[in-house]
Amino acid sequence: MKIENWDLNMAGYAVKKENRYTWADYQKWPDEERWEILDGEAYMMSPAPTTRHQAILGALAREFLNYFHNKKCTTFLSPIDIKLSDEDIVQPDIVVVCDNKQIKETHIEGAPALVVEIVSPSSAVHDRMRKMRLYAESGVKEYWIVTPFPSMVEIFLLDGKNYRMHSAYDRSQTLESATFKKLKISLSEVFEFPLLPEEKKIYEVKESPAKYVSSRK
Repeated sequence: MKIENWDLNMAGYAVKKENRYTWADYQKWPDEERWEILDGEAYMMSPAPTTRHQAILGALAREFLNYFHNKKCTTFLSPIDIKLSDEDIVQPDIVVVCDNKQIKETHIEGAPALVVEIVSPSSAVHDRMRKMRLYAESGVKEYWIVTPFPSMVEIFLLDGKNYRMHSAYDRSQTLESATFKKLKISLSEVFEFPLLPEEKKIYEVKESPAKYVSSRK
């Protein structure tokens, strides 16, 4: 399938592989369009996040902004450009920067201490494969992948040049950051957005208690 001279990749992103783009190219592109560049390849981002995505982002943003207020580290919210290299520019949902020298007038230069990505069906491959690999190679210490439904947060911690799973939380639990130990977030408040009818059915089918008598006393 073609959109003008762009191909749609498996993640639903428009990508043009015959050209390698750089930070200089990126700065010339229209502000109303949202792009990321990974290893010189351009990926078009969805222009309109879902209401659930925005509700989750707002709830997490509130927690991050409150926690890091008057602290050394600073929280930035999407859209914000993160320049990891001349050929790697991304726009995560939330980033935490602890080195003020990285904060430029138009962007963040270098790897943040913590990155949060809220995934959608169209971005899951992109966030879990391409961007996870890039964040690890760039030195992002802590990476959160937030899944709106089924509602969960996975925290990955940098171990050498790769990430290892640190912890995972569902909507009933209180999350604790791997790096910032006092950053604790009740996920019931983050995922309080109403479930759609089909989502409720999934929870009912998969998580209802068994109606049988146990043989073990």
